[in-house]
Amino acid sequence: MTCSCFDRRDVGLLLLRVGTGGVLAAHGTQKLFGWFGGGGIEGTGAFFESVGYVPGKVNAVVAGLAEAGGGALLALGLGTPAAGSAAAGAMAGAAPVHAPNGFFNQSGGYEYPAVLGLVAAALAVTGPGRISADHALGDVLNRPWMAPAALLATAIGTAALVGARGRNVRAARSAEQDVPPEE
Repeated sequence: MTCSCFDRRDVGLLLLRVGTGGVLAAHGTQKLFGWFGGGGIEGTGAFFESVGYVPGKVNAVVAGLAEAGGGALLALGLGTPAAGSAAAGAMAGAAPVHAPNGFFNQSGGYEYPAVLGLVAAALAVTGPGRISADHALGDVLNRPWMAPAALLATAIGTAALVGARGRNVRAARSAEQDVPPEE
């Protein structure tokens, strides 16, 4: 006899959501509160400024909320299209910072944010499964149109943010090259 309430796909989505959401939530709390050895808003803001995300504190709050909030909501399976999109956007913003180091995480590359972002985006598209808050609430925050809308909005916002960062990095490099050497 099998249970008709959920199947192994639902269990798999639950595991994927809770695992990925938990990692993202913890990562975001490093930025927001300094938990788990993170820099908090001050330290993360200073780092963000140094890599071209200006203003640093504002970007630290936005990234922290996207990761912590998106991750927590993914773990619960609540507002899954928006939660997955927010987390994917945060990881898309992190990838360019790591890209100069290559792909693999062991050398500081973008492998880790790429995988987290892809899983978050896949969950936004796939949905949370039946073992979720979304399902318990009748999927009012998980309508079919919500995933493409959330992913499109996030893609536009992330493209603008990453583009601004690129301009800031190029301007900083140009300013460094214009500085005459010390004598």
